[in-house]
Amino acid sequence: MFRNCEKTKFLYEKYTSLLTHGQDVLLLVIRLYWGWSFFRTGLGKFQNFDKVVGFFTSLGIPLPEVNVVMAAGTEMIGGLLLLAGLGSRVVTVPLIFTMCVAYATAHTTELSMIFSEPDKFTGAPPFLFLYASVLVLLFGPGKYALDSMWGRCCKGKCSRTDSNA
Repeated sequence: MFRNCEKTKFLYEKYTSLLTHGQDVLLLVIRLYWGWSFFRTGLGKFQNFDKVVGFFTSLGIPLPEVNVVMAAGTEMIGGLLLLAGLGSRVVTVPLIFTMCVAYATAHTTELSMIFSEPDKFTGAPPFLFLYASVLVLLFGPGKYALDSMWGRCCKGKCSRTDSNA
């Protein structure tokens, strides 16, 4: 009986180890896809600056030119940083804020249906951008990110410094 228990424990540990590796791969895929998508969306705003300023003006957003530059810059720079996995948990905060502003200004109907018709809320363009950003904020960038590599390097330096003291 105990023999089966040890075998089951071993198989379970292998299974969870594989799934943990899958977490890092999933976080990499999320960062690559949505980082690039954020970058392209921000670039599109800059490429169609006058049109986007007109859209922001129609929504009643104050200082539309400044807000287009802020939104597009946040999406472009934040997207590139997310793509690289650099400052991931920090950069997701302004990205989340930008998506919340998008809901509050351009997608108010979908936002108002968050509980009555959740499919409309989750079908709105900002949703998956927001969701991906929240995942990286809460779970980190995964081990295939510059953040993680930097952390491993710093940890190695710290332990070498401690052993010399």
